[in-house]
Amino acid sequence: MNEEELKDTITKLADLAMQAELIEPIDWETLGINQQELFMLMASNVIEQMESVEEDQRAPVALATITKLLVENYISNLKLKKVLEDNV
Repeated sequence: MNEEELKDTITKLADLAMQAELIEPIDWETLGINQQELFMLMASNVIEQMESVEEDQRAPVALATITKLLVENYISNLKLKKVLEDNV
C-alpha cells in the first residue's frame, strides 16, 4: 500500500468508526481531546497492526481484538457504574 492509499484507508476507517459512535455519543469537549485526530491515530494503529499479521490470519486477529475491546469496555462500564453508585 503506498502512502496515498494508506492515508485514504486511514481516513475511511476513522470516518466509519466515528459513524458507529452515533449510537452512544461521547462528549468530546469535556474530555479535551480532538475526536478526528484520535480516530485517525487509532485507525492508523489498527492498519499498522493488521499489516504486521499474515493476510489469512487478519480476520481471526481482528475478531479476537474486537472481543477483547468489548470485554474491556464492559468492565470499564461496570467500574464506572460502581463509582457512580458509591458517590450517590
